Amino acid sequence: MKKRKEKDSAGQNREQKERTGLNHEDLALKTAAQYFGDELLPILGIPGRVKYIAPTENVKLQAKQMYQDFNYISAPGSWIHLEFESDSVTKEDLRRFREYEAATSRSFNVAVITYVICTSGVKQLLSKLTEGINSYQVKVIRLKNKDADQVIELLEEKQKRGKTLDKADLVPLLLTPLMSGKLEIVDRIIKSLHILREASSSVTEMELEKMQAVLYALADKFLQEQELDRVKEMIAMTKLGEMLLKDGMERGLADGKAEGKVEGKAEGESKIVAIIRKKRQKNLNVQMIAENLELDASYVEKVVVLMEEDPTRTDLQVAEILVRQE
Repeated sequence: MKKRKEKDSAGQNREQKERTGLNHEDLALKTAAQYFGDELLPILGIPGRVKYIAPTENVKLQAKQMYQDFNYISAPGSWIHLEFESDSVTKEDLRRFREYEAATSRSFNVAVITYVICTSGVKQLLSKLTEGINSYQVKVIRLKNKDADQVIELLEEKQKRGKTLDKADLVPLLLTPLMSGKLEIVDRIIKSLHILREASSSVTEMELEKMQAVLYALADKFLQEQELDRVKEMIAMTKLGEMLLKDGMERGLADGKAEGKVEGKAEGESKIVAIIRKKRQKNLNVQMIAENLELDASYVEKVVVLMEEDPTRTDLQVAEILVRQE
């Protein structure tokens, strides 16, 4: 998982700008947090019933901003804090988690229990830190004894036989990134998204979007940039993907009001250009791309022409040209 580094006040403006540009998927992550708390905590063996999603950002007096993964209010005066790790849990991680807990406890006057949810490949499972006369402890959870390959294969086989999958069948898919198995995490997520898409008639549209959001959130936390792009490409063809693209364009426009309309809107639109470029690289024609992404064919054609007349143009440069032509 990408490690979050604490920034001082001099770097805070830059970090905020990056978060505004890159985290246009906040809505999906919040949806994932809600569904994760409602449906998956019991499966992970975490006690307590989630009542509300709690804040995940704490600003200390030193102007350090600390971004946590998921926080939940489980009972009066009690919070559950989740952190996700794809590599070994180190002493530095434990110090970071301890700082999160201390700041949250002090700010909201609550007791906090931190659960560190790890992928099965984590080698070093530190859960306790002793420094001086003080000891700090987290609870580490991983699903090493569950096989993601078997879960996916079983559901794929059921679908091939024409059997209808219900919610109870589909929910375990959301935890396959944390399980053991030969499949890479990115492939588990993509296969799980495909199974969900094929089972769309088995659950409500809202339920389906929540499940997709959980997988997207785990992809965001565990995958490298190139792997995450593969997931985004598949998500783009779903209702959730439409929301993310629309939100990206709206945020790009909002940034444009602050720093120049062309630059801001182009940043949001470059996300769409990037997806079209990948579709084109797979030899899809304009009409096929437009149908897959539910975009106007004339818009897709403009993007393709700009990319092919100068292959050195970046996605952002193509987007900037499109915005100026509007």
